[in-house]
Amino acid sequence: MPSKTNPKSKSPRVAISLELGWAYKRHLEVYSGCQKYADEVGWDCSINPAADQILARGAGRVPFDGVIARATTSLAQAAKKAKVPLVNVWMNSPTVGLPSVFADFEASGVMAATHLLARGFRRFGYLGFQRDLDSQQQYVGFRSIVRSAGYPCTVHRVVRNCGDGKAEGWEAFVAGLHEWVDTWELPIGVFVCQDLFCRYLMDVCRAKGLHVSQDVAIVGTHNETEICNAPSPSLTSIDLGFGQVGYRAAALLDQLMAGGAVLTGPVLVPPAELISRQSTDIYATNDPLVARALRFIAENGHRRIQVTHVASAVATTRRTLERRFSVSMGRSIAGEITRLRLERAKRRMVETDASMKDVAIEAGFRSADHFGKVFARVEGVSPTQFREAHQKAFPARV
Repeated sequence: MPSKTNPKSKSPRVAISLELGWAYKRHLEVYSGCQKYADEVGWDCSINPAADQILARGAGRVPFDGVIARATTSLAQAAKKAKVPLVNVWMNSPTVGLPSVFADFEASGVMAATHLLARGFRRFGYLGFQRDLDSQQQYVGFRSIVRSAGYPCTVHRVVRNCGDGKAEGWEAFVAGLHEWVDTWELPIGVFVCQDLFCRYLMDVCRAKGLHVSQDVAIVGTHNETEICNAPSPSLTSIDLGFGQVGYRAAALLDQLMAGGAVLTGPVLVPPAELISRQSTDIYATNDPLVARALRFIAENGHRRIQVTHVASAVATTRRTLERRFSVSMGRSIAGEITRLRLERAKRRMVETDASMKDVAIEAGFRSADHFGKVFARVEGVSPTQFREAHQKAFPARV
């Protein structure tokens, strides 16, 4: 017998079940995207972590017209029995065949590999989870780019709950990281499945005397800003666009509630962007003099340093350093200083509401006017245009 909805309700009633109590940024962004769509179309939208149990009661009126969730088996079964449309946003869900919207993890792997290749790295590593589909797809994208460029990639996989606080499991996890790092040939660019695991890896690198980003450059996933921004070095990470995942999931649910056909495969949302920070603020080189110069620039680029300061710091002449830097990097020392300053300025513009004057001074430019001219020349847009484009959480409704 078909389920009954409330005939007096003017707005569709939608339940959101996303395990928000975990407070992961990605879960909160999915919720934000869902709610944005709901506000635009006038849904009666509510958080309901017990949607599966409520639907399973099956007594009288069905309380929802649709559900968006990290779908569990029990929720999928209850929604099917109650004939309530359900959209899944959890790639590792144990259910199969549900209408789904996911972040494109394979594309994030491509993005990370491209970024590290552009930084001059020729040896690569991937740290991911053993059985998770998102991690597997991420590695597929990363490996495809690295291998097509003709370079090796070492892989280390761990169980997802290795950091749950149990001493035995934690010690085994850290020991495994130490053993993996011991196999590396430096310098190396490493892509990691989650930002927190980047911090675990950084701790091991520090214990072994390795410099991030000179010896090892690290790219994380999810752009959990509190984890990425502190402590130093800050962490380069990929924003997977989970706000759009939620928004597109709500749009798909809207179609299903209107009687639209179920899609044969998941909707994949491309990554929003890679946010470059200190963990990849370097270019790999085999010239030890240039390597020392790059390290000095990375650590001091936000100050008012000049080429002469860099040459003095590495105890050589300006002419010698400029020649070797150009041969090794294919760019000038001044150009590298400017690049790092612009990267720092872009992070500040996207992640804060600081004034352009403060952004300019903190990045190492002498004034906001000078910063604006350099930025427009290199990036092709003004700082204000860049900020407006990259602070938009959601494009126009699809």
